[in-house]
This record gives sequence, structure tokens and C-alpha cells, in this order.
Amino acid sequence: MKKLQERIAQGEVIILDGATGTELERRGVPMHGEAWSAAALYTHPEVVRQAHEDYIRAGADIIITNTFASARHTLERTEMAGQVRELNTRAVTLAKEAREATAGDRPVYIAGSISTSFRGGTQEASANYREQAEILTEAGTDFLIMEMMVDVEQSAYAIEAAVSIGIPVWVGLSCKIRNDDSQVVLLHSKDETFAEALDSLLPIGGSLVSVMHSDIEDTAPALRAVQERWDGPLGAYPESGRFVMPNWQFEDVIPPKDFLAEARKWVQMGTQLIGGCCGIGLEHIRLLREGLPSHVPTEQQSVS
Repeated sequence: MKKLQERIAQGEVIILDGATGTELERRGVPMHGEAWSAAALYTHPEVVRQAHEDYIRAGADIIITNTFASARHTLERTEMAGQVRELNTRAVTLAKEAREATAGDRPVYIAGSISTSFRGGTQEASANYREQAEILTEAGTDFLIMEMMVDVEQSAYAIEAAVSIGIPVWVGLSCKIRNDDSQVVLLHSKDETFAEALDSLLPIGGSLVSVMHSDIEDTAPALRAVQERWDGPLGAYPESGRFVMPNWQFEDVIPPKDFLAEARKWVQMGTQLIGGCCGIGLEHIRLLREGLPSHVPTEQQSVS
């Protein structure tokens, strides 16, 4: 993990993986109506491992565990209620096996995913986020990545739980452009501005801030808004297409070459960590590996 932090400090562009759930769907794995891709840890673990392996082969420096929907309050609504520790541990094991089988001498890092998207009550969820963070850390993740932080209250509980564990935490904010005034806000924002949301969340902790699970056209404005409040490293991990629970609709996904063109703009802004979530697949990541510069520019550029 120290080596990754050094690479980031030196301005290197780091490639994350693409969407795990999307890739599992492409391979015929059914998504669960309550726990989405988490069920694959129980029903299709070998396919989860193969998806990780293929992202590593495509050039990803970081693979994210398939634990987006594996917190206790999510699994308790399913037939997997008694398998919280087992499935979260299995997710890390599968990622580690994929790295061992595929990475060779190339450093590949494992991020443990925690999300507020599938949530329970406030007090219940807070304890569950900490439990999941502890399990993922004990199983061997290199750091934790908070995916799809969509509002201030739940995100604060989740980030606080993660940073209390003591390993690096990356904060992934899910943003949108509000229609009535064209302002950047969190996806489930109530009355707070984006600046107010950042002022509430950033002091809790985190070593990198990413705009994640946001539309591609909203990513650059959101990155600029983050830069007004944050001078640390930035990441971008957007989505493309259309989601209707529990399945991703693939007909509107951005072509890989167009995704690369957008990613180049984000790098010019100083964004170092680039990948993709729902809808973004292997070919998108392969083109990022081939087409992005090795480092961010020493002088950042404004991107419209």
C-alpha cells in the first residue's frame, strides 16, 4: 500500500477496474432483487474471480471487491442473512486469488467496497458499516473505498466507521447536476449545497476523493466543485447507461473510445485515479490503460 501512496504522490495516473456487477451480468450471472451482485459471491464465485482476472489483464492497477451490497442490513433481507462474514471474506479472497493468478510482477491493489446505497436504519447501518470495514480489512484489502456516497447523513456514518479501522479510505461521491439551477449536488441531496456537503464530510477523513457512480457528463463539473474544497488526490469512476433494479440496461453505454476522450480531459484537470462503474467494461479499461498518459500534467488545465 505504501507503494501506491508513493505513486499517487508522484502524480502517476492509476487505472481502476470497471463495473463488477455489469461484467457479471454480461457473463449470464443473475442479479438479486435485494442484494444485487452480492448474490454472485454465493452462487457464482468462480465468475467473480474471473471478472477480476480479466480486469487485471485489461490493465487495471486496482480491483474493487464485490461487496457493494454486502453489508449486514442488505444481506439480512435475503436468504444469505447468516453469511455476512463469510461472503465479505470470500469477496476479498476471490480478489486476492485473481491477483495471484494474473498480476505477475505488476503491482495490483485490492480496494474493499462499502456503499450506503443499500441501507437500513441510521444506528443499525452505522454499526453494520463498521462491521463490514473490519471484515474487509481482516481479510486483506489494501484500503477501503466508500462507493456511492449519496447524502450527507448516511455518508458521514459510513466514512466515520471506515476511517476508525485505521487503513486508508477513499471517499467516492455520487453527484448530479441539479436541473433547476445547474448546481452540483450529491445524488440524494436535500437542501444542502455541494460545498456544504463537502464541508461536512471531508473533515471526517479520507486520503482521496473521487466522483463515482455519476453520469459522465456530470463528472467534470463535479470534479471542479471538489477541487474548490479539496487539494488532495482526485479520482473519477463514472457510470454509463441505464439501471432498472436489479439489472443494468446496456443499450446506452458510452463507446470505449469516447470514454477515453472524456478520461483524458479529467487527467488534464489533475485527476489521477480513473476507472468506471455500472456499464463500464473490459474494453473501456483496456483503452484507458493504452491511451491515458502515465502522469497528470504539472500544470492543471480547465476543462469545459
